[in-house]
Amino acid sequence: MIKTERLNLIPCELKHFEAFERNETELAEMLNVELADGWLVFPEIIPHSRKFLEANPDSANWWMYFFVHAKDKKLIGNGGFKGKLDENGTVEIGYAVAPEYRGKGLATEAAKGLINFAFTHSQIKRVQAHTLAEENESTKVLRKVGMTFVKEMHDDEDGDIWQWQLSAKF
Repeated sequence: MIKTERLNLIPCELKHFEAFERNETELAEMLNVELADGWLVFPEIIPHSRKFLEANPDSANWWMYFFVHAKDKKLIGNGGFKGKLDENGTVEIGYAVAPEYRGKGLATEAAKGLINFAFTHSQIKRVQAHTLAEENESTKVLRKVGMTFVKEMHDDEDGDIWQWQLSAKF
């Protein structure tokens, strides 16, 4: 688990995906939390994430995390890494927070937690993220955590996107 000031980032295990697929309430009970409305911003990620983790069980800490607000004991979002580091020592992060918890610095806190975790591993040289190719809340979060814009590129699924990056400080 990754702990930040207000959040517990819990690495998803197969048992979490199985519970969610049976019933969202079962997942909440397993985590001993309530569910914030809209906590799962991208529900289509669940089946994909489960299949990936089944095929890559050694990627558990480099995959999806549940974001639990420690004080409220609520599941407020999810995010994590898009797999283990690549050949250049780079990992990519992503994050999403329930609407009622937005604008409170929690996405920034989660992103910082993920970045700090990544940089505790000496083989990680860079952390990247991608956003839509426009100024939005995600670009603000990435700037706040110290990432800089690298380039615009085209993604077959998302269209034009911006790449952001933060390098390890040695």
